Amino acid sequence: MNEELIGLELNGSKGYFYVSVDGKQEGKMTFVFAGNDKIIIDHTEVNPGNNGKGYGKKMVAKAVEYAREKNIKIIPLCPFAKKVFDKTPEFSDVL
Repeated sequence: MNEELIGLELNGSKGYFYVSVDGKQEGKMTFVFAGNDKIIIDHTEVNPGNNGKGYGKKMVAKAVEYAREKNIKIIPLCPFAKKVFDKTPEFSDVL
């Protein structure tokens, strides 16, 4: 059974959400803060061989959870993240 973890790393005014499987990072979605109340998702990447596993969507879901917790908004500049938001109306409260 693979152990899957969706996490968050913060580094000053930027950070990233990640997927790690059995301790190995398999996906990463980077963002920067725009002021104190917004984050801009600018890039999503998943390691080769992981297509179709839903890792990208799980990272977007984690970002939404984080935004709701911190009461901030998300600006999805990354085309992948934007597509997930377009297809997931229940995430629209953080846009």
